[in-house]
Amino acid sequence: MLRVLVLEDDEDLRSILCELLSLSGADACVSAGSLAELRRKADEVLGCGLALLDINLGEGVPSGLEAYRWLKDNGFSGRTVFLTGHARSHPLVRQALELTQVQVLSKPIPAKVLLELVGGSSHGTGT
Repeated sequence: MLRVLVLEDDEDLRSILCELLSLSGADACVSAGSLAELRRKADEVLGCGLALLDINLGEGVPSGLEAYRWLKDNGFSGRTVFLTGHARSHPLVRQALELTQVQVLSKPIPAKVLLELVGGSSHGTGT
């Protein structure tokens, strides 16, 4: 059973991503719009096998990179994919690209790519 975490500040995009992930074979989608909300859902979040994290969650709030660090510090063992609408030269994107064992994808994410992510992570953590 694959549960997917979607951390995205745009509520409509978050909803669409969860719907597409479900259609692509994900068993459940845990969504959050901020690091604070993600922390409140810790039990659900840490059981996910795949995390899709928006790199930039808005001005003056913790970024997807900070969410990634929180996930790792709390034992998250699933696969991490960062989503961004920014150029590769953006400071947050550059930081994400320097991380190992993560993937960085540009928005909009084609449905085919979501299908591949779900298919490639179906062996991941889940309950």
